[in-house]
Amino acid sequence: MSHKTNAVRLLDTAKVNYELREYEVDDHDVSAEHVALSLGLLPETLYKTLVLKGNIDPYIVAVIPGNAQLDLKKIAKASGNKNCEMLPMKDLLAVTGYIRGGCSPIGMKKLFPTFIEEAAQLETEISVSAGKRGLQMILNPNDLATLTKAIWSDLISI
Repeated sequence: MSHKTNAVRLLDTAKVNYELREYEVDDHDVSAEHVALSLGLLPETLYKTLVLKGNIDPYIVAVIPGNAQLDLKKIAKASGNKNCEMLPMKDLLAVTGYIRGGCSPIGMKKLFPTFIEEAAQLETEISVSAGKRGLQMILNPNDLATLTKAIWSDLISI
């Protein structure tokens, strides 16, 4: 398996410390919880990347724990939009360059406004997709925020 995804190239260029971990892809279950279990990680430290459409911003990225639900009102407020909705799955590849289950917050076709769940700041390492199914990268959440120019926000439903 080649590990040189756009996300990995950008980490290398920025000289960010990270670890890559491969896992067996289950086409029947690409959920973050399943991936975390496959890698022996806690679901709250494996973060999923969600892409949304806003009424002001055409595209917004939310990075939240794998075991959490995104609160659409909170992401709308954080991003300055009146409302937000999930990007239809059929549009994900065209907009980001990534597919479902392999969407990384790093290395999308464009740098979209990005928001990371503020709880990530409490972790020394989190895992996010490395840009393709079957490959995760573990890195410091502050490095992720710097690379994506992200804003820490309260994004999840309790």
